[in-house]
Parts: sequence; C-alpha cells; structure tokens
Amino acid sequence: MYLYADGGQGDEPRAQLLASGIAVQWALEAQRILHEDWDVRADVWSVTSWTELRREALAVDEWNFAHPEGPRRVPHVTSQLMEQAGPVVAVSDWMRAVPDQIAPFVWGNWSSLGTDGFGRSDTRRALRSYFRVDAPSIVLQVLERLVASGEMPGSVLSKAAQAYRGQKASQDRDQRRHP
Repeated sequence: MYLYADGGQGDEPRAQLLASGIAVQWALEAQRILHEDWDVRADVWSVTSWTELRREALAVDEWNFAHPEGPRRVPHVTSQLMEQAGPVVAVSDWMRAVPDQIAPFVWGNWSSLGTDGFGRSDTRRALRSYFRVDAPSIVLQVLERLVASGEMPGSVLSKAAQAYRGQKASQDRDQRRHP
C-alpha cells in the first residue's frame, strides 16, 4: 500500500481512499469530484494486496503478543493511515470482504465498497453503478462519512444524491441510445 495521489494542502475536510486494481481509476475520479464539487480533499492510496496487508498485520499482532516486554510493532496499514485525517473508504472490484480484511487495523472511520453479488449482463459502467463502486458512489460514501462525523452539514447528502441520480439517469438514456 502506498500513497498514489496526494489530495493537496488545505483546510477543507479530508478523506482517505484506498483502492486496488481498476478501482484506483474510480478513486482518482472521485478525488477530482470531491475537490471540484464539494471542497473535500482526498488522498488516493493504491493497495497492491489486501491479503498481504492483513497477513503482515496479523504477524505484527502475533509478535506483539509473544513479546509483551519489547517495543510494540505497528502494522504497515496502521502506520500509513494513523496520522491521516478523515474517514477511510476502501473500494475494490472484489467483494467487500476482501478490503474488510484490514478494517481492524485501520483506526477511525472505516467503510468499504465492493462488488458483492453475482455478475449481470450489462455494461461495465452500469455494473459499477449497480454495485456502487463507481466514482459517484465513492463520493457519496465519503460525504456520508463526513456528515456522520460532523465535518459537513447533512444537507450535502441530499444535494449529492440528487445530482448523481440525475447523472445516472442521463447515462442510462445515453446507453440505450448508443449501445
């Protein structure tokens, strides 16, 4: 796991987006939308292996348990995010259970998005929207977490949901016209 795209400096609310594989592109688009439309800074982290992050964290836990008198070790995922501000939203084109493997090692406000369920015959864009792993869904998840933590007013959620519902309807119409 490494910082792929820094959200920049500023006093705006902030979030951490963890993404793997193709989901990195969705997170980058969400980063842009969050900044341009909602004045939210988001850092995008590329996760090269959710499973390896968990294995390493469990090994650290085991070492700390076996050596209670020694210096405490900190899992890589924890050390990367412990000083970062804002909620953490993990997104993957795998089931949510895959990124959720590291949830116990992330301090603070955690949520995940994934493609829980079986495939459907549709466009990739429609599937990402259906499973809520596309950029607008990531944006909505971040805004929801920021509202829940009191960093943004609740009115933001209804405005965002209305904006993206209209955008989705327009995309659906375009898809029907140009399959």
